[in-house]
Amino acid sequence: MPTYAFRCGQGCPDFTEQHPMAVVPDAAECPGCRQQARRRIGAPALGTGATTAMRLQDATRATADKPGVVRSLPQNARPTRVSTNPLHRKLPRP
Repeated sequence: MPTYAFRCGQGCPDFTEQHPMAVVPDAAECPGCRQQARRRIGAPALGTGATTAMRLQDATRATADKPGVVRSLPQNARPTRVSTNPLHRKLPRP
């Protein structure tokens, strides 16, 4: 069921309610002052989830837009492997 946000005209805090998709309310009763509160337009919550797979997918998608910046080389750099095969010496070097 979708979650709808409501704002009271009397200055009460915003509140949310869940309603079936077939019933889209324009107003709801404010739990603080019992006046009619109008429905607010908000952004849909698409692509968010609580599962481990969804959190991993969201984190991966976020790195595409904001990649991490490398400020220095890693300290534990592996040494370059040197081949002992004599045939490798004949190969062109970059």
